[in-house]
Amino acid sequence: MRSTRRLWTPALLALAISTFAHAAPAPATLYLGADLSYVNEMEECGVQYRENGVVKDPFELFHAHGANLVRVRLWNDARWTRYSDLSDVKKTIARARAQGMQVLLDLHYSDDWADGEKQLIPKAWASITDTDELARTLYGFTYDTLSALDRAGLMPELVQVGNESNSDLMDSQPWDKQRPIDWQRNAKLFNAGIKAVRDIGARSAIKPRVMLHIAQPENVEPWFAAATEAGVTDYDLIGISYYRKWSTQSMAELGKTIKRLRGRYDADVVVVETAYPWTLESGDTSHNLLGEDSLIAGYPATPQGQFHYMVDLTQLVIDTGGAGVVYWEPAWTSSSCKTRWGTGSSWENASFFDFKHGNDVLPAIDFMRHPYTGVPASGQPAAAKPAPITPGKPTDAGRRTQP
Repeated sequence: MRSTRRLWTPALLALAISTFAHAAPAPATLYLGADLSYVNEMEECGVQYRENGVVKDPFELFHAHGANLVRVRLWNDARWTRYSDLSDVKKTIARARAQGMQVLLDLHYSDDWADGEKQLIPKAWASITDTDELARTLYGFTYDTLSALDRAGLMPELVQVGNESNSDLMDSQPWDKQRPIDWQRNAKLFNAGIKAVRDIGARSAIKPRVMLHIAQPENVEPWFAAATEAGVTDYDLIGISYYRKWSTQSMAELGKTIKRLRGRYDADVVVVETAYPWTLESGDTSHNLLGEDSLIAGYPATPQGQFHYMVDLTQLVIDTGGAGVVYWEPAWTSSSCKTRWGTGSSWENASFFDFKHGNDVLPAIDFMRHPYTGVPASGQPAAAKPAPITPGKPTDAGRRTQP
């Protein structure tokens, strides 16, 4: 693990940002939002979210503070939890849509967490060894999931085909970094998922944009170069996870990566996961993932340090041609519920809620309505409009074309 004590102070970062100021055009749409997949579970665990001591609906609160996008994950058959299945996802999308926010559906294609270290195949598909058959199965799952959402008037505006897909999609074991990706197989699977999104979108009032998502910016360029060579080219957005604890790149280096991606690919670039601690204290017995090893010089683990990190990161993304920033699980705060890792949360010190003061909202939530420079008026979060809720025709949505 590399030390995060770099020379990139806010002053030097501002100097680095200035070199990008005229290098890339601002996106037509700026996505600013949060992954709120944990909210339904947290509320059932008794968590309440407050602003100035007053209990607030978290979706209403995030929208009021500038969010125009909610991200939500879907697992295939996660029998170890009652959440992040299709029923739970429908509830989350409905709550986001009621506040006029768009939705990014994050398809993990796994029964558990898919991330940069592992992409484990769903148990129900584990016996499928023929790549063409597996591609048809992935296509069907993707199409049927989106068809069900469309019939309910809940079609997402954006769809992630995979989550932090650094290694082979739907593998039988955790990633062995010494083993190269089987791109012939990988391309068939990604293209099947993408085709499913395109096919159902052609029959829906909402045409979802497709995102492909890689963990940590240093991995993004080689992955997309290999994907392009293998024939994976039909996507609209490049998603990047950026956690300084796990990345070899400084914030300024992230900006350079975004700028190169914008110059090479006809796709918007979004930092679709990031986070920063506002305290090093813990509110429960569950070990926190982000500690002192996650800090960047100039950004202390304080409410203001968290806020300034988010504002500076977002301005950097804008100045280098990026199309948005999404914070990962800012509502996963401490509770009395148990997880695999202990009682409570592994993230409460990186949430947007002060567990020491009744879960009162912290300043960082306002990164989404900060007056950034270089953004056209049409791209500001305040311009977000309620998405139309138009169910697809059952006769159309139920018909699919296999890859």
